[in-house]
Amino acid sequence: MKRTSGIQSPAHHARPRLGTRQSALFGALVLLAGTSASVAAADDGPGPLGVTAVTAITAQSARVGALFVATPGGGLSGQHFCTASVVHSPNRNLVVTAAHCLGSGKDLVFAPGYRDGRAPFGVWTVKRRFMPDNWSKDQDEDSDLAFAVLDYRDGKGIEDTVGGNRFATGVGTGATAVTVTGYPDSREAPISCTNKPSAHSATQQRIDCPEFTAGTSGSPWVNGDREVVGVLGGHEQGGSTADTSYSVVLGREASELYKDAASDP
Repeated sequence: MKRTSGIQSPAHHARPRLGTRQSALFGALVLLAGTSASVAAADDGPGPLGVTAVTAITAQSARVGALFVATPGGGLSGQHFCTASVVHSPNRNLVVTAAHCLGSGKDLVFAPGYRDGRAPFGVWTVKRRFMPDNWSKDQDEDSDLAFAVLDYRDGKGIEDTVGGNRFATGVGTGATAVTVTGYPDSREAPISCTNKPSAHSATQQRIDCPEFTAGTSGSPWVNGDREVVGVLGGHEQGGSTADTSYSVVLGREASELYKDAASDP
């Protein structure tokens, strides 16, 4: 079951959007998060784990954005359908997401820090896409990871504008808590949740965070060292319920894919 809004494939089965009752429950979660201790830092700092709230506007959250189908002029079109985030690269023009977010063949754009219909850091065109061979050939859920190279704007890369987190492979699952940030397609602001991942299998990791519905595919899992150690996708292309999410374990295949994408001019 994909956590996209359904533009990728006619056979798409998206997670349900929040209904009225679910929205009320989500509002209660946000209130709880705002009136109690802040959401735990990714290094296991104080605060509740497993609580989802609207993401604060910070320099760190600006590195996460929404993916849209591009208009003919390269702007935003319709509804966002997936999440991506900026990762450090020599050319300073790279974002990471789930492979099933980039498979439509449509022209796409990325809006970092998107909120309430606004793209405060501009709209960036996806120039090239990098996906593992095992995903391109067989849509292997253990290879549901992808990178997108973005066009420059005014001679600058996306990383020059919002910064980027380091893409880290080989980090032990659950070594520390991580913060997951993503864009549900039923909302116009990102949500975040911090918790400690656990192993689902040798090749998949999982995290328990509520309300990560359709649209959150590609959400980065960022640890306290500002490293991306997971990307929402993988098993069931993200998960079959809104409360448990998955990521491929970032190992050798992810490392090689990053090297290929990061070396692209």
